[in-house]
Amino acid sequence: MNRAETRLLLEQVAAGELSAEEAAARLERAPFEDLGYAKPDFARAERQGVGEVVYGEGKAAQQIEGICRALVASGQPRVLVTRLDDAKAAALAEAFGAAADAGGRGADAGGAAAGANAGGADAGAGGATGGAGAPAEGAPVRGLAFSYRCEARLGLVGGMPDGPGEGCVVVAAAGTSDVPVAEEAALTAEFLGSAVVRCYDVGVAGIHRLFACADDLSRARVVVAVAGMEGALPSVVAGLVSCPVIAVPTSVGYGASFGGVTALLAMLNSCASGVSVVNIDNGFGAGYQASLINRR
Repeated sequence: MNRAETRLLLEQVAAGELSAEEAAARLERAPFEDLGYAKPDFARAERQGVGEVVYGEGKAAQQIEGICRALVASGQPRVLVTRLDDAKAAALAEAFGAAADAGGRGADAGGAAAGANAGGADAGAGGATGGAGAPAEGAPVRGLAFSYRCEARLGLVGGMPDGPGEGCVVVAAAGTSDVPVAEEAALTAEFLGSAVVRCYDVGVAGIHRLFACADDLSRARVVVAVAGMEGALPSVVAGLVSCPVIAVPTSVGYGASFGGVTALLAMLNSCASGVSVVNIDNGFGAGYQASLINRR
């Protein structure tokens, strides 16, 4: 139960419209729903400021749909689904009554997915405010946009937040092969309400390309630096900026890169100060952390 619902409950008790016993029973209800295969967390936005995010890998499309339905019915206006493949995205698009959109960065939703966010989707990113009635089992969830960003493997239920976003998060990718992970970070930060500037293909093999982004780097509140191979980009970036740098190693590289382990160890051993490191290919984790720093 979110703060607005708790306040309404107390007002009903004060007005004599609800007994204290019934109010207490409602307050004691578990802030989640047991679906058998998952327990969607309805109170996460109250605790953390961001509603629950669904990890799509390893889940069936029907399970993802059920979790999203429960979160929407609880009042969460937008749901981010990570590590979503094409087949599951197509199934979700059909379930939500929208066409899967493989559009590029920044687009909210394409084709039929551009439906209005009428079901209370104008609240803060991932928040738990507003209300949406529980849909009938198996029925499309109308009034919610659904889009699929295939490069980042992200599904967006309810669309992106309105407006330009807060602050400035710079996402820098060393090479074009690192862009899928960088896009996962960038879109996650945008979903959580941050303004994002992308600087792609700025690796150390042609370091003058990074210097061309100097103005953007100087305005950043936090930089996400994504690199495979030897993983040198975050150290260089951290030597140029005064804000935190989140390093993301990718699994891009030849045999001795060991699937990103070489880049991970290089970033953990960075000689530059102010560098923190997330797991290999974890663009979502970097984008989430960057948004937390930016919102501060």
